[in-house]
Amino acid sequence: MAKDTFLNRKVTLNSKGKLIDLSSPAVMAILNLTSDSFYGKSRIATVEEALQRTDGFLKAGAKFIDLGAYSSRPGAVHINEEEEIAQLIPVIDALTKEFPEALLSIDTFNAGVAEIAIDAGAHIINDISAGNLDKMMFETVAKLKVPYFMMHMKGTPQTMQENPVYEDILSEVIAYFEHKINTLHQLGVKDLVIDPGFGFAKTVEHNYELLQKMEALNCFGLPVLVGFSRKSMITKVLHNKTDEALNGTTILNTIALTKGASILRVHDVKEAVECVSLVNRMI
Repeated sequence: MAKDTFLNRKVTLNSKGKLIDLSSPAVMAILNLTSDSFYGKSRIATVEEALQRTDGFLKAGAKFIDLGAYSSRPGAVHINEEEEIAQLIPVIDALTKEFPEALLSIDTFNAGVAEIAIDAGAHIINDISAGNLDKMMFETVAKLKVPYFMMHMKGTPQTMQENPVYEDILSEVIAYFEHKINTLHQLGVKDLVIDPGFGFAKTVEHNYELLQKMEALNCFGLPVLVGFSRKSMITKVLHNKTDEALNGTTILNTIALTKGASILRVHDVKEAVECVSLVNRMI
């Protein structure tokens, strides 16, 4: 079902001449290079630890390794561009040497950080703000000619959960992406992935309404990335803790796959890969 239902979707991405196949859903592993991440067990303190964690992710079946040095949790502490680069580049250098075939995604909304990271060997830019937090991002993506993953969000990580309001969340998310996609196409950017931004500038009710209607995002014919991993939209409903939210994560990942998700962004790779394998059998 996950493979064959959404036939008109773009299933390949081109990163500097390297084709990435998304004909079957893929798993993106979260590699947190910040001490401010909401999930303590995901934090990486050293380059050696990043190498060990990445080795485990790849062996478990991750297709992408998503490196982030800026925490995007609600109310996160802001760090400057220099600090972000200082955290990212040593890890990118080490990973490209140790795992030359690994696809590295850079989780940043700073165009300068994105450019330096891509020049250092990364393959993808994953921007939670879809260009809203750096006016140079779209031009930078067009120049670098790498896939651009863009998310729906209002405000900043520091302000996004301050009473988010929508008249019709699905219509607003679709309009947001329609504008972004048109702008990027005019700049010659074609390798795009959209992320509805679960947990970003949305209440629990907004998140579940958006998930319920998620098939509508397939109207763009682009891969859709989802990130539910251990978020409060799970823990607030189940009244449990982040450490106990893996089962809830798997359930939401399963639902999203049946609605057309192409990429699962997760902390727990093995379980997500198993989820994809089982959903793929429902043909």
